[in-house]
Formats: sequence, C-alpha cells, structure tokens
Amino acid sequence: MTTTEERGRTYGYADLPRLMGLMTGDEKHGPAATSTLDVLWVLYDRVLRVGPGSQDDPGRDRFLLSKGHGPMAYYAVLAARGFVPVEWLPGFGSYDSPLGHHPDRTLVPGVEIGSGSLGHGLPLAVGTALGLRAQGLNEPRVWVLTGDAELDEGSNHEAIAFAGPAGLEQLHTVVVDNASASHARPGGIAARFEAAGWSAVTVDGRDHEALHAAFTAPHPGRPHVVVARVEPKTS
Repeated sequence: MTTTEERGRTYGYADLPRLMGLMTGDEKHGPAATSTLDVLWVLYDRVLRVGPGSQDDPGRDRFLLSKGHGPMAYYAVLAARGFVPVEWLPGFGSYDSPLGHHPDRTLVPGVEIGSGSLGHGLPLAVGTALGLRAQGLNEPRVWVLTGDAELDEGSNHEAIAFAGPAGLEQLHTVVVDNASASHARPGGIAARFEAAGWSAVTVDGRDHEALHAAFTAPHPGRPHVVVARVEPKTS
C-alpha cells in the first residue's frame, strides 16, 4: 500500500514534501521534521495497525512521537493517511490551530501523547506496554520514535534498562540517528540497547524496504529497537 484517499484526493509518499510545504511560520524545526519523514511514512503506510476509523479501538497499535519538537512530517503523514484534514496544515502553529509546535493528544486525532520535554516518550511507551500486558491485551504493539540526541536524557536510560529484563515484546523503539547526540556510545546506539537485552537493527533511514524489514523482524520475548540513520543534522 502506497497511497490513501482523503476527501476524494489520493495522497502518496511523493505528496509529503508538498503537504509539509503548506506549513509555514517560525519554529518549524525543519531538519528535525524531515529526518523522520521516511520512518513515519513506512510505519503508517505498511506497519501500524491503526487508522482513522480505529484510533480509539483498544486493540489498535499505539504510536508515540517522543521527538515532538519537529512535528511537520508527522502532521503531513497524518493528513495523508486521513486522520486530519489537509486544510488544517496551513494553520500550523497559529493561535487557533489544533496543530501546535508539539502535538496535542486532545486536539489532533490519532495522537497518543502530548509531547514536551525530550526524554518522556520512551518511558511513557514502557508504561503503555505494561498497561496493555496488565489488561491482557497482547496483540497491540507500542511504537515510539525518538532522536539520537534524546537518548542523552537519563529517563531514557532507565526505560531501556527496565524494558529488556521485563521482556516487553510489544515495545518497539525507532531512533532516528542524524548524528546530533552530544555523547558517543561505545559500539554505537544499537549496542546500548543490546546490552540491556533488546533486539536491535541498524538501517538506512531513507530506505523504505530496509525500514520495513527492520520494523517487522521477529524478536520473541524482547523489546525491539530500529536505529534509522539519516544524513547528519546541519542546522
């Protein structure tokens, strides 16, 4: 599946730059947004079991955008997939627009969390996976998208260290690595997760087939992380 229809208009991956271009104004965080574009598209187009008609279904997959300070690509994908009207996009960041500089779960259909300070998404995803397990909901998967620099936050280290031994198989993390982290990790990002008992794969973050294969790789009994490498941040 590579296209979707919304109000009689068909949207595909090739439309995403135009949809992002409808969003103007200050504080766009363009590099943060464009670094996530391919990951978001592959997830919503081919992986996540959620749609505009099932966004409140208890059996849906949950996607949490922890890298919430650059939401333009996220909004473009949500619009392309029919969660929000394309007509909302030009108002991005304005006073009366539901599309704020950070996504708001109470205003934007399909958004699971209101993101703010970096470092909250992965711990929230761990809690979501634990909550699903406690309810006996074993089918829904939890996905969280973080940035490489965000892993500098101690809250993420605690979440990584807990999730592996807890065997949170429903938990999936995507780390978009654009070489913006302040602190290097011996062996790279994937090695940090593997040391805590996670399944880990590193791929080209612009290669849709490689992303899909990594997202759908089996990882019985363990949480899974995909490190998606993209071009280094330049601004």
